[in-house]
Amino acid sequence: MSTLVRWEPFRDIAQMQSEMSRLFDGLLPSRGRSAQGWVPALDVWETDGDVVYAFDLPGLSENEISIEVADDTLTVTGERRRETKEESDRYFRYERRYGTFSRAVGLPAGVDDSKIVASYENGVLEVRVPKPDEAKPRRITLGSLPADVEAPSAN
Repeated sequence: MSTLVRWEPFRDIAQMQSEMSRLFDGLLPSRGRSAQGWVPALDVWETDGDVVYAFDLPGLSENEISIEVADDTLTVTGERRRETKEESDRYFRYERRYGTFSRAVGLPAGVDDSKIVASYENGVLEVRVPKPDEAKPRRITLGSLPADVEAPSAN
């Protein structure tokens, strides 16, 4: 009795592309990494009052991290430097990423950026963004104009 296996060409192509990328990254370690060496992992969740962004930044001190908010975008940048290499050391594998990084994420519209707080502990940067107040509809009554405004004339 023979077993049939369904052929999924797109999965095979994606797997081959992943393997080729890994191969070329190993052969050409500087390919595409001159401007940015790595991208930190990010978790996002919400509480009753906040949206919380947690960035994994192991090996960095607080003064090596920059946090900016502009146009409803939170941007975290920094640089992780490689320790001095000793000539007697023999490295067999390089997996940790070094160099500059930048990670930008969108914030909810209407956030008051003066109330954003950040903390850094055990290599995790946590940024708490208070949720904006929900816009409440305003009822407008017909036929009532302020005293200093003239009603338009019907011509």
